[in-house]
Amino acid sequence: MIPRVTISSEAVAVVHTLQQRFGALMFHQSGGCCDGSQPMCFEKGDFKLGASDVCLGEIEGCEFWMAKDQFEYWQYTQLHIHIAAGRGASFSLEIPMGLRFLTQSRVFTDEELQHLSPIRFLED
Repeated sequence: MIPRVTISSEAVAVVHTLQQRFGALMFHQSGGCCDGSQPMCFEKGDFKLGASDVCLGEIEGCEFWMAKDQFEYWQYTQLHIHIAAGRGASFSLEIPMGLRFLTQSRVFTDEELQHLSPIRFLED
């Protein structure tokens, strides 16, 4: 199966640091507003998920969620989570470290579209 979301080795190191400090984590891909459209990392359960959220998979043991209506636009792309220096304008756990997670994306090939990992909803 082709994963819908992947993570860079640099971002993995940050996730591990945050897991040591906070325990289980989760990601939610922001749809905009004050935090732009960056992935946000929370302690698992600190972000209230709803019926309109879709889980794209896991990265480093962390579920990765986004709003269903946003997924309609991004469903044909693979998301790659990376880390960059500089404070983002969000409530994500890495912000006090002077870092921010970033989403890079690429369009799936026709072949890959036939072998994508399944999404799931909160009720699943």
